[in-house]
Amino acid sequence: MERPVVCIVGRPNVGKSTLFNRIAGRRIAITEDTPGVTRDRIYTEAEWLNKYFTLIDTGGLEPESEEIITLNIRRQAEIAIETADVILFVVDGIDGLTSTDRDIANILRKSGKEVLLVCNKIDSKKSSDKIFEFYELGIGDPILISAEQGLGIGDLLDEVILHFPEHKDTDYNEDIIKVAVIGKPNVGKSSLINNILGEDRVIVTNIPGTTRDAIDTYFTYGEDEYLFIDTAGLRRKRSIYENIERYSVVRTLAAVDRSDICILMIDGTEGITEQDTKIAGYAHEQGKGMIIAVNKWDIVEKETNTSRDMERDIRNKLGFVPYAPIIFISAKTGRRVSRLFELLKVVNNNYDLRISTGVLNDIINEAVILNQPPSDKGNRLKIYYGTQVATRPPKFVIFINKRELMHFSYERYLENQIRQYFGFEGVPIRLEFREKGD
Repeated sequence: MERPVVCIVGRPNVGKSTLFNRIAGRRIAITEDTPGVTRDRIYTEAEWLNKYFTLIDTGGLEPESEEIITLNIRRQAEIAIETADVILFVVDGIDGLTSTDRDIANILRKSGKEVLLVCNKIDSKKSSDKIFEFYELGIGDPILISAEQGLGIGDLLDEVILHFPEHKDTDYNEDIIKVAVIGKPNVGKSSLINNILGEDRVIVTNIPGTTRDAIDTYFTYGEDEYLFIDTAGLRRKRSIYENIERYSVVRTLAAVDRSDICILMIDGTEGITEQDTKIAGYAHEQGKGMIIAVNKWDIVEKETNTSRDMERDIRNKLGFVPYAPIIFISAKTGRRVSRLFELLKVVNNNYDLRISTGVLNDIINEAVILNQPPSDKGNRLKIYYGTQVATRPPKFVIFINKRELMHFSYERYLENQIRQYFGFEGVPIRLEFREKGD
């Protein structure tokens, strides 16, 4: 069953993203006093009184504008309205009614959807003088809030959940696989999301940095449910000029933090770059599953060993993630995208994989017999036993006699022995060594 969908719409700079962040309970959408900051539909999961729903933020609607980027924003908002069960039409209680508000109201009336008129920026009685103007829209009584101050949000949400269709599912789902699509700007992240969904879910242009927020999209493939997070591309620090661009970098890192698996997209026409290694390094440090997707493979000029040479270069430069599978795709044509889902399922299963203590110690004992632990000045490392203490990512605690005797090369050897038996493709392994008695 699908979740109820709540969509926030309105003209630019009325506080839609501030309201979105307030309902979500965390800062997801970028908020600036600059019209047009939110360009795409931004999705997140929200909850009120134990009822879960999908919340969508949209770019500011300017029905009469003919600018290309504004037309794209309008199209994104129209798609959001089409999929919504409840629409929150946000207006500015300080500015009062505008002609753009009237135009948007006409669009919403034609949609036939449940529309709640939300009058924002009402911080005091003095600032509410203009609310009576909005009755002219014929949408109903304005619900007075201040998204910035958090005033009236509970009353608004009480009204929202009353309008959820009975056939929609409002229960919590803990089995969703969270996937962050990461990479530098203009590598094809948004194109991949759009290809998966079969619609223009995210604005795609050949201008780097079009996607400014981390954008959530729910998708079902076979029996599995996914949350895809399309992230703003990470640029080099010296290339970051605007505050909005800096916020986008923070959103990207936050998207990695709340994901289970990262798809690192590399531009096949450029090959692996220093920026790719930094992005991969952050995901690895956070213990995330990883798949490396080499995109734009349909336009790469190929010779006999082109893919082999590309893979070799990636392995050399991303030596710290040897576990990450590499796949060559075309987000534009959809080539091998179905194979990407097969890998996602494998990596997710490995992320959850747990090895029994008995089997783990059989592997460790065999490893010790095949390759004796290192020694220093007559003191030899002794390995007593190990146990798996966590998943997502898999973590193993191994009890030894002295920490200083555990050499990095032997630690890597033990990890490789574990991988030899259980694979753990796409997943980092954490080994923690404790002196017996710690």
